[in-house]
Amino acid sequence: GERPPSSPADGVPRRQRQSMRVVCNPTCGAASRLASWSTTTWRDGARVSRRTKVIPRVRTREKEDQQGATTSGGLLGGGLPFSTSGALDAAASAVIEASKGTEDVRIDGPENDGKTLVSIDESREGVVDREDGLPATYDRIAIQRYWDGRPGELRKRWGEFVRLNVPFLTRIAGILLSGASLADESGPLSRQARKIMETLGPTYIKMGQMLSVRPDVLPEDARDELAVLQDSVKPFSSETAREVVERSLGVPIEDVFSSFSKEPIAAASLAQVHRATLASTGQEVAVKVQRPDIISTVSKDLYVLRRAAEVYQGIMDRFAPQQRTDYVGLLNEWAVGFYTELDFMNEAANQIKMRDLLRGAGVDDVYIPEVYLEHCSRYLLVTEWVEGKKLTECDPDEVNELVAIGQEAFLTQLLQLGFFHCDPHPGNLMKLHDESKGKLALIDFGLMASLNQEEMDTLVSSIVHLSNKDYAKLTEDFVKLDILPADCDRQKVLPLMDKALSPFIKGGGATKYKDEVLKIYEGAGGLQSMTSDFVTVMNDIPFSIPPYFALLGRAVATLEGIALVGDPNYRIVMESYPFVSRRLLSDDRPAFQQALTEILYSSPSSSSSSPSRGQRLAVLLNAAQGIVAETDSFVDLDTLPEGSLSTKDSVSLFFGEKASGLRNSLKPEIANAADFLLRQAIRRVSTQVEVSAPRLPFMPKPEDVPVPFFTVAEDGLPIPTLRPLREATEQIAPPLTQDEEIYALSMLDLLNEVSGLDLKSLYLDPFGTARDLVAGGLAAAASDLTGSDLLSVELEGREREIAEEYASEILGELRDRYIARLV
Repeated sequence: GERPPSSPADGVPRRQRQSMRVVCNPTCGAASRLASWSTTTWRDGARVSRRTKVIPRVRTREKEDQQGATTSGGLLGGGLPFSTSGALDAAASAVIEASKGTEDVRIDGPENDGKTLVSIDESREGVVDREDGLPATYDRIAIQRYWDGRPGELRKRWGEFVRLNVPFLTRIAGILLSGASLADESGPLSRQARKIMETLGPTYIKMGQMLSVRPDVLPEDARDELAVLQDSVKPFSSETAREVVERSLGVPIEDVFSSFSKEPIAAASLAQVHRATLASTGQEVAVKVQRPDIISTVSKDLYVLRRAAEVYQGIMDRFAPQQRTDYVGLLNEWAVGFYTELDFMNEAANQIKMRDLLRGAGVDDVYIPEVYLEHCSRYLLVTEWVEGKKLTECDPDEVNELVAIGQEAFLTQLLQLGFFHCDPHPGNLMKLHDESKGKLALIDFGLMASLNQEEMDTLVSSIVHLSNKDYAKLTEDFVKLDILPADCDRQKVLPLMDKALSPFIKGGGATKYKDEVLKIYEGAGGLQSMTSDFVTVMNDIPFSIPPYFALLGRAVATLEGIALVGDPNYRIVMESYPFVSRRLLSDDRPAFQQALTEILYSSPSSSSSSPSRGQRLAVLLNAAQGIVAETDSFVDLDTLPEGSLSTKDSVSLFFGEKASGLRNSLKPEIANAADFLLRQAIRRVSTQVEVSAPRLPFMPKPEDVPVPFFTVAEDGLPIPTLRPLREATEQIAPPLTQDEEIYALSMLDLLNEVSGLDLKSLYLDPFGTARDLVAGGLAAAASDLTGSDLLSVELEGREREIAEEYASEILGELRDRYIARLV
């Protein structure tokens, strides 16, 4: 920045003038760009004067608050290089100037007009609180109308947010600019962050709780500090709790509860829980009581966060214009969900629905406490009391066992039921003492989300393609999920997808992801190549994070964070693959059938040769049982894993209740294969007869000799007749196309693999094979038959019935085809 003539900076003290020069210089980095973006009148005399007055006030406030949660450690004042201090002054000035816009511009609440995944019970829509006039479900217009009658409160809350956060963010910037490591300061920083969250209240405490279970994002001492937020939220008085209960019930508390704990059993950011006993039945219950005035505080915070999201959106729109992520939209989705958590009647409906759905899905290891709906209200939730210990109190082995159970339940919710828990943090998961009910209790259903069938299908497809490293098809999945636009440049996307997602598949969370990414670039041009790819992503690939992914991402991130505590190498995608395999085997939806076909018939990634379908089928059956072979952390579809299922177990699984999708997918393939092989066998026998039959004078050629035949009348009755051999052959067994011939041979290879017998030779040369058997190969053939694992399998009970029904259906299909040719 060249300074214009008559710049007001001439009258500004040197230190402040240097700050302005740093901001105006286009080469001085992100902090200066942020500052220059934050206003369009940086060179206006009045504006410059206003900024130079702000910075000293920041310094003064910091000196006053050095011992409190807002201290910045004097970073703006001393000890840092001159240019660094200038950059920090500029950054602080820019943020504060951006915040001043709230004095002149109306603060709007998050929108809720677009698509949302948040599950809201229909009976709760339009309900307005009888006490404070705020709606039960998120309604921006109604909430805006409420706050329009209270001018100044939103701006006051925004000012508090900025006052607490700017010094903290400046402290972080100072550490980075001084060359120090944030890891070395993680303890003090996290302590300061926790105090800020506690000062700001419930909305921010919820954010801290979510971060506290991410070992891949935060170091241990930072997590330990934020974990304090899980259970140490200060409770409100028991007298207040009793008042809320009685106001909600409309009767004295003794009329409903024969006992009610004086002190809460647990206190959280939104509510606290008391232990009580129902007077009518003696049943012990958990009574969740909402904090007084919490809905007013949260609704204000959502407006403040909307403004913060707008600031961040503006930065991204300026410096990464190709990116299409709607960060304000992401905040909107989170806001709708968070607000909905405050309606305990909606939570009761969610809990009842999830209890019924998991029971119907056969998820027996997870227990959902019963809800006593007649005693519930917007502020009060009464549920069955369950005894157990939280995951935070379990050792790593217990965590691993319970995470496996929780993961199965979550995937069932996400990919099968389309109704999933969005907040599976350790406080909402308990190891049950009474395992007759299950091993894991799931509580707190305030935030649930719903998916439609198409979305579930696409997610299943994405996991399959990601696990199999099929990035071309994964790109199309991302288009369906609105992560990539339909017109994106596939040639640029694919190589970058490999670099970005391959490390993610290897698991271990964010820390190991970073290490794996660095390994990739060590051998591929180093920092220069990484920078080039980053610029390409930011400028040329218009990806976005759909707003509705906010809830899905929150749930997945929380679950992964818990799992990483028990297993630092946890890989959420690969751990999901067995469940997805079982879904593919058991469901005959078109999307799943397509995914099955891709697995069974796509070419191996290492070559252009055709895959071994028998091997692929065995791999898929093993994957459904959690036995997965891997190559470089991806599923290896062409290698049987160690400890794979025996032939008997594979056949039993194939004809089991849970493999109906696979059977239905393969049924037309088996019918086609049987038809092609039978037609080809008929033609080979007919040709052999023509060649081998003697040709006598005055007799018709063998191919013209009439043979017994029949056709079928329109009423289905057979009509006996005579038909020349070749004509009869052509009618009942039309010649195969080249593709059908190739397919028939590939199916013979599959039969050879599955049975262990040389059925292909019998097909290619039936007469030669028969001669060999007669010439002395009968004993060997008998030995092969008796030694075949496949033929020695004996099915019993329901599996045998399914096998017989399956064979009958295939034979029925063949019969229909041959009758159609004879009509």
